[in-house]
Amino acid sequence: MVHRRATLSAGEVERRHAIPVTTPSCTLIDIAAYLDRDQLDAAISEADKRDLTNPDELRSALDRLAYRRGSRALRKTLDRPVFSVTDSQLERRFLPIARRAGLSPPRTREYVNGWRVDFYWPDLGLVVETDGLRYHRTPRQQEKDRVRDQAHVAAGLTPLRFTRAQVTFQPGYVQETLATVALRLRAAGSGTP
Repeated sequence: MVHRRATLSAGEVERRHAIPVTTPSCTLIDIAAYLDRDQLDAAISEADKRDLTNPDELRSALDRLAYRRGSRALRKTLDRPVFSVTDSQLERRFLPIARRAGLSPPRTREYVNGWRVDFYWPDLGLVVETDGLRYHRTPRQQEKDRVRDQAHVAAGLTPLRFTRAQVTFQPGYVQETLATVALRLRAAGSGTP
């Protein structure tokens, strides 16, 4: 998609390899008008992952550029109670399942016990990983996953893993498992057997 804008303020442009381009925040505002929600979530997450911008910087840009066509769509996305920066479509697919299971929005892309986790609920002591085939298919990768889970258990946390197939084709099972584990963890935290 090629997009041209006739007038830009100085704060909307930066140079990459001596070529003037719009800032990542401006670009996201511009393309937000043309993307569906999943595509926009993915674009925001990718920009965050590449350290081009982050949700706080985007909100600041929206305050300055509220007149831009995509600003409403981008603000609506960022203001969703369940919006979280994620690394993959699989993670974005998991979030509504967790919400239906009665879980609050998790912390994402956070380091816990020296490992970067997909989802973390500190109030429950729950860590959830969604395992796609790309990063979890070799014996070496699977061994790392087990060591990670063991580190979480040793620290008193409950780790859960769901495969791409489970999240995609068995969302009811994933939801039921999450709800059951969360209920047990809440009861343990309140001292109820």
